[in-house]
Amino acid sequence: MAARYLLLSMREDSWNSLAVYADDAVVGHAMWGLDEDGSHWIGGMLIDGAEQGKGVGRALLLTMTGWLAAREDCWTIRLAYQPDNAVAGRLYTSLGFVPTGAVDGDEVIAELAPGRVGNR
Repeated sequence: MAARYLLLSMREDSWNSLAVYADDAVVGHAMWGLDEDGSHWIGGMLIDGAEQGKGVGRALLLTMTGWLAAREDCWTIRLAYQPDNAVAGRLYTSLGFVPTGAVDGDEVIAELAPGRVGNR
């Protein structure tokens, strides 16, 4: 999947890929993008299986939401996830993301709750 996300970033102007590090090792991938409506998105998040459960995903999201929220043009941050991925759903909820009621294909779209953008 990471290779697919990298290709997506290279071929489309809407996504930007980032490597996720734990100490000096690359342990994952994430993307961010700016949608036509001005919303900022986090996507393509992958954490190596051996690193899962160690707080890497939480640290990634805290870092990315803080960085995106600091941008002058950021008014909302969104992401999408599979509804059967309960671990991801709990993580996103714990960080202030709430489902919008919209879907993208078969994924739930969640948005950082109003008032949380810029107040990290």
